[in-house]
Amino acid sequence: MTRIGIATALASILMLGSASFAAQKDQTFTGEITDNQCAKMGSHQAMMKSMNMKSPKECALGCVKAGGKFVLYNAAAKTVYQLDDQTKPEQFAAEKVVVIGSLNKDTGTITSLTSSGSDSSIE
Repeated sequence: MTRIGIATALASILMLGSASFAAQKDQTFTGEITDNQCAKMGSHQAMMKSMNMKSPKECALGCVKAGGKFVLYNAAAKTVYQLDDQTKPEQFAAEKVVVIGSLNKDTGTITSLTSSGSDSSIE
């Protein structure tokens, strides 16, 4: 193979490789900021009853404090999205929100959370 052929092949490989690392496009997701345990059950009711908690917000915060993770739960689609940022969602625990971010399809994780411009949005 000539030097030009090798250089062309190398350039092609680099271009294909860099395409896979391109930034993912932001998407809009809706749902409730909750904890992963309650999202798995589809509601806070069982956990609130067993732990004697008075509100879904108290439940979500308590579960996260006990080692759970904040997630975005879309009840209509029965879909749970992991949230890369575990700080921003705290203020929206048990609230319905709109999240704009990138979805890592391999892990189901939303990254790069930003504001949607609505009243209840992740900022």
